[in-house]
Amino acid sequence: MSVVPRHPAGHPGGPGAAPMVPGLARALAGELVRRADEERHLMRQARDRPAGPWRGLLTVCRARNAEALATVVRRHGWPTTEAVGAPASTAALMILLHAPDLGLQLGCRDLIARAAADGLCPALHHAYIADHCAVELGLPQFYGTRVDPVTLRPYPVRRPGTVDERRRDVGLGPLDEQLRRLRDDVWDVRGT
Repeated sequence: MSVVPRHPAGHPGGPGAAPMVPGLARALAGELVRRADEERHLMRQARDRPAGPWRGLLTVCRARNAEALATVVRRHGWPTTEAVGAPASTAALMILLHAPDLGLQLGCRDLIARAAADGLCPALHHAYIADHCAVELGLPQFYGTRVDPVTLRPYPVRRPGTVDERRRDVGLGPLDEQLRRLRDDVWDVRGT
């Protein structure tokens, strides 16, 4: 389990982090997007061809992506929207959400919270990783972004009566609308 060091508030890299120069930022952005695209491709293959080797390849891909992301974060801090652009920062979040390392997720959650508070990445990024970590720790989530794939209901939510206010604060619509769209999508996929 890798744990990302805590960095001072307002500084996504912290002590010892190398500055993100433009050429490095472009290369890093390309690598993050490439890795996230590769994972998406393997996820589709695993879903569409469950008998093939895709699940094993996906597991290996996620582990390698997590290792690469951990290295980036140790060296340069969280890859914020300001540093690497919106597509690459979102790709980093997707890699993090699928990483098999809760320690990495927890460390990055704190870095993303600081970056979002400083306006360096969307608050929505923090909402997704905060809910993910809460569910993985068996705690109620804050924004209702994690849904049980079997019941199509959100995992437990802290103070459900005010969840839509919290969701609005980070740019999400009402939870009931999200759940209705999810159910409609599932029914469309199942063909009923």
